[in-house]
Amino acid sequence: MNTTEQQFLKALDDKLWKAADKLRNNLDAANYKHIVLGLIFLKYVSDAFEERQEELKTLFQKNDDDNIYYLPGGDFDSDADYQQAIANELEILDYYQEKNIFWVPRHARWSTLKDTATLAIGSVIWQNKQREDVKLRSISWLIDNALDEIEKANPKLKGILNRISNYQLENEKLIGLINSFSDTSFRNPEYQGEKLELKSKDILGHVYEYFLGEFALKEGKQGGQYYTPKSIVTLIVEMLQPFQGRVYDPAMGSGGFFVSSEKFIEEHAKERHYDSSEQKKHISVYGQESNPTTWKLAAMNMAIRGIDFNFGKKNADSFLDDQHPDLRADFVMANPPFNIKDWWHARLEEDVRWQYGTPPKGNANFGWMQHMLHHLNDNGSMALLLANGSMSSNTNNEGVIRRQLIEADLVECMVALPGQLFTNTQIPACIWFLTKNKQSGHGKVDRRGETLFIDARNMGFMKDRVLRDFTREDITSIAHMFHAWQQGEGYEDKPGFCFAASLEDIKKHDFVLTPGRYVGAAEQDDDGEPFADKMLRLTGLLQEQFAESDRLEGEIKNNFAGLGYEF
Repeated sequence: MNTTEQQFLKALDDKLWKAADKLRNNLDAANYKHIVLGLIFLKYVSDAFEERQEELKTLFQKNDDDNIYYLPGGDFDSDADYQQAIANELEILDYYQEKNIFWVPRHARWSTLKDTATLAIGSVIWQNKQREDVKLRSISWLIDNALDEIEKANPKLKGILNRISNYQLENEKLIGLINSFSDTSFRNPEYQGEKLELKSKDILGHVYEYFLGEFALKEGKQGGQYYTPKSIVTLIVEMLQPFQGRVYDPAMGSGGFFVSSEKFIEEHAKERHYDSSEQKKHISVYGQESNPTTWKLAAMNMAIRGIDFNFGKKNADSFLDDQHPDLRADFVMANPPFNIKDWWHARLEEDVRWQYGTPPKGNANFGWMQHMLHHLNDNGSMALLLANGSMSSNTNNEGVIRRQLIEADLVECMVALPGQLFTNTQIPACIWFLTKNKQSGHGKVDRRGETLFIDARNMGFMKDRVLRDFTREDITSIAHMFHAWQQGEGYEDKPGFCFAASLEDIKKHDFVLTPGRYVGAAEQDDDGEPFADKMLRLTGLLQEQFAESDRLEGEIKNNFAGLGYEF
């Protein structure tokens, strides 16, 4: 985006978040996110529907030469008849489905919702001040009714839209939110007099993602269950480069990896001057999530962005109720909860997925890894975020599994991450990159018997007092080094940052995969001063500082003695 577009989105984020944050006095973030995100979804589907209506209207043009009006279905002799025919034609479902746009019934459209809500405030609430039940249900009932209508008209959305009546939020709060979204131009936006190229889908998708991040921060540990920091998701997608094929996430949260994959395709389509919409047809996404609320958030996230998805028939446990048992994906990406203890079930004994060893019953880390490998095709690649302990632990069969994975030549790259990246945990983390095929092909050289180690622990910046983040340059630097190594062009080991290790190197380190063991210390700049001279100079300086410290301590004691105090 250009600077003006970024400024527009920043101002929009601030405005809408300020409006939504007023709900904090009534509800906690875990609840009011459903109300706000539900309204964002309603606004999106309505805007997309109305944009398609405008397109259709331009197609139904009259022929001014003979004053005969043309429209599918017949000719018309008067403008009034023609306009009525257009109105009828615009309500035909097929025109919207052919463009993959959700059908929005009249009663569920944003304009109808806004007008009806305003009318309800005037005629229902204030005339029924003594009827608290009416006051509490009026606007929330209108919103829920709109969600019901949309679900009925679009089977793809069945069961994924959260209703808000249960939260019993005041009508004034809800109408305030509706007005805030209504007063914002999502279609044909302008900023400081400049028309922007952003489309409604782009803006609302951005707002949805921004709100997910803010809600995750407000919820803390709980919020981390559905939101992976954007920079980490971007890093993984940039490294794996999922241009085409099947993309799978067995612990998908709100679907961040799928959104970033779409953005990745769009950005690289611009660079390579091809149609991103055509390229995205070659990507299909599969996901699974056990939490029912998060499962719905992910489906709404995909719907807003127009991404076709298969998240299974329901929310379900990936280990015990695999929704995609026959899937063999080209790319697998996941950030499952770290070190889950209560995941095991007797049904998992002798499971076909444990090809490299049965994972410990008290830790799911290597269960996730082998589940992902099981769903990877013979040429597929995957990335998995795990706690640092997974790189070195030898307890409860973990060391055995790690050794089996290394000897099977599946480990392609290990990336050590800096601390304080996550909202929900302070546990240090790493990224495992595994692949079923290290042989040459598709622009890559033969890397069999090699593993790349990248130590990124000193990268990033503190975005606030608590959280660290990567810069765009950090992400580019790591991804570029990985691709240079894969392609055999421009790569060289860099002390303190990266090292390409052989299987023998890893054996010498007892199959421990901590990057710091391999990359070594960063080279220090040579200032030209011989080491012996430098030590002599620094030792002398230290002695001078000790002497100055003793002198100052003596003065302080004398001053206190003058005041009648002694040490």
